[in-house]
Amino acid sequence: MENDLKLLDVVALLVDIPESKLRKGEVGTIVEEFEDGAVEVEFADKRGIAYAFVDLPKSQLLALHTVDVGEEVA
Repeated sequence: MENDLKLLDVVALLVDIPESKLRKGEVGTIVEEFEDGAVEVEFADKRGIAYAFVDLPKSQLLALHTVDVGEEVA
């Protein structure tokens, strides 16, 4: 759910953002939350080097989740 997104969540793009050269499915991290409900997402490469910072509505993002082996899923 889009309202569940919060600071430092790992997210994936649900749409292409051509002006930022970002494609649907790229993974980023929420690094800022704004009063209007939008968020700033940092996109970084595998080495951790940021290549884009984009302000986006939460509706264009999907929260990604990981589970540790042995951890119970709610």
